[in-house]
Amino acid sequence: MSASWFEINNVDDLDSPALVVFPERVKHNIQVAIDMVGDASRLRPHIKTHKSPDVAKLMLNAGITKFKCATIAEAEMLAQCKAPDVLLAYQPLGPKLHRFISLIKNYPQTKFSCLIDNIDAANEQSAAFASNGLSIPVFIDLNVGMNRTGIAPDEKAVELAKHCKTLKGIVLTGLHAYDGHIREPDFSPKKEKCDAAFTTVEKLNTHLNLPVIIAGGSPTFSVHCKRKNIECSPGTFVYWDKGYTDLCPEQKFLAAAVLVTRIISKPTSNKLCLDLGHKSVAAENEIGRRIYFLNASGLKPISQSEEHLVVEADDTTDFKTGNILYGLPFHICPTVALYERVFTVENGVVNGEWKTIARDRKISL
Repeated sequence: MSASWFEINNVDDLDSPALVVFPERVKHNIQVAIDMVGDASRLRPHIKTHKSPDVAKLMLNAGITKFKCATIAEAEMLAQCKAPDVLLAYQPLGPKLHRFISLIKNYPQTKFSCLIDNIDAANEQSAAFASNGLSIPVFIDLNVGMNRTGIAPDEKAVELAKHCKTLKGIVLTGLHAYDGHIREPDFSPKKEKCDAAFTTVEKLNTHLNLPVIIAGGSPTFSVHCKRKNIECSPGTFVYWDKGYTDLCPEQKFLAAAVLVTRIISKPTSNKLCLDLGHKSVAAENEIGRRIYFLNASGLKPISQSEEHLVVEADDTTDFKTGNILYGLPFHICPTVALYERVFTVENGVVNGEWKTIARDRKISL
């Protein structure tokens, strides 16, 4: 057995850089999410993190039937897994709307829905759906502070809802509110801000009386999971990462995805070069918050290029070229998208792989 949970006995057979996942930890995280929310029917996990049919099937086997995604490819992957209910958490317009219609027609066993946040988009969706003989559930996307998409939960949202009810081809089903801007690591201020944002959603729905509210992501899951009669849509929980380990200490998910990298050079007496460039780990954070090394303390990343990461240490005497370093990405979702496959590790041994099928923008449609 490995000395630590992340160490791999047959790592010499694994080329690097590589992303490895631990299926037993993935299953643990799925069950923790179900336990937190109390009922699998109230979970609508976002699959943007894993983009894998293997993980989607683990969720289906655990009793999860509702899913959320951001791309047509992710939606198609879920449909290929026979997911019963899929929300495209995006407002499809233009070519994307036509692809969405093809998806709906090609996978009739899956109930698809999507978002709207303005009257022009509602009109475009209505005309396209109706002309194809479809009647599709839609959710009003609310801006509760993220300021990315959505309509403010005020009288304009009421006007949009009233307008939607006059249109053919769409069925106004509920509200969607993503509060990803709330990122306090301390639970009390996180809950206070989350409750304040959600109050505006509840107030709006006293006027609309829509049957479904989909709320939150991973950071506020620990707050929303305690509410009654809403659906929660965390995504990162399935693999977890260093960023959310730090940001959400109240959530007891386990890191289930690890980067494997090798020292490939020692350019100076206090510098090491690893085979972990921009193409191997999410690089949107500042350089010190891209990877957290599990088996080497005191390494300070100082530069990164496409295929190389240079780290600095006071003493590199004990490090040799070829040495393996294991690390947690700070942001797992875009890291996964850099890998066409992840390798599975069970009982300390690499024993298979899961294809990251939905990292592509197109599967067949």
